Amino acid sequence: MTDADDASAEGTESVRAWLVERSYDDRNLITLVYATPDGARAVRKERSATVMHQQGSRVTAAVDVDSDALSAVDAADRERYAGEADRMRDRHDPDDEV
Repeated sequence: MTDADDASAEGTESVRAWLVERSYDDRNLITLVYATPDGARAVRKERSATVMHQQGSRVTAAVDVDSDALSAVDAADRERYAGEADRMRDRHDPDDEV
């Protein structure tokens, strides 16, 4: 899939987003941030570390998400996200576990 392919006949656009940030908090939650290659839009996913461990959930270098699920990124983070997305694209295939 390319960075912007149609996901269905209804016109929902699927966008490839790359892992640009991973953080843990004191509630045992893992927050994953996947951003578009230009760093302008991103999606956050929160997962329980316990559930991920028990279910063997994988964190991949990239995900394909509906464009409607993406939010605008603050200007202060765009350049950093774009750089991190480029780094991930250069070093990993989208399905690589990271």
